[in-house]
Amino acid sequence: MDSYDGKADTGLGAGVLCGIGALSLPYRIVAAVMLAAIGILACAHLAMVFLHVAPSNTLSKRHAKAVNAWVYPEFEQNWKLFAPNPLQQNIAVQARAEIRTPAGDRSTTGWIDLTALDIEKIRGNPLPSHTTQNELRRAWDFYVNSHTEDNRPNGERGELSEQYIRRIVMLRLGSQHDGGTVERIQVRSVTRSVAAPAWSGEKTDTRPYYRVLPWWTVTAADLSDADRAARDDRTEASR
Repeated sequence: MDSYDGKADTGLGAGVLCGIGALSLPYRIVAAVMLAAIGILACAHLAMVFLHVAPSNTLSKRHAKAVNAWVYPEFEQNWKLFAPNPLQQNIAVQARAEIRTPAGDRSTTGWIDLTALDIEKIRGNPLPSHTTQNELRRAWDFYVNSHTEDNRPNGERGELSEQYIRRIVMLRLGSQHDGGTVERIQVRSVTRSVAAPAWSGEKTDTRPYYRVLPWWTVTAADLSDADRAARDDRTEASR
């Protein structure tokens, strides 16, 4: 008869431990400290994002500077956690340019619908780029949210949002356009409410509403590296 010593056969050798338990005491302490630090960092991150997306309250107002410093730009959120607000308007961003020809004549282009150009690239494309889908739209939201109705900056990020819009427009237009040099640009938005479905019986004002920004003189900071180098070359050649 086989003897039975009362010990269950676990399939593991005697004294074999797994995970942190297999480490020596100093290493277990280090691992525990690291896990605790990661847990604290994760909780802090969730708290910051929560305060950022939550409705305005005493705590979020008191620590707004710290929250914004943590969230922007890597963890920016553009939706509200407790009150998602579906879009009910179509907003198109358009630009026009003042051109100086080699002969010294000046002319102004018509309005160029930059949003429509992006939509053309998206329609029928199963994998449109993130830039085409979001760059212009998010840049315009950034500008509107950091400026008053009369286009005055309402915070520290106002100047940055203006520089961002100018750079995007110049990337789309290029420093050379219609056979001349772009010297000034102007941007506007065209907002139209989405019409209510016919069966709803609601009446919606679908007339376009415009927000026109002032003319901006193009500077070297608004140009891409390639356009800046090309402009410098033309300047040297004209001397």
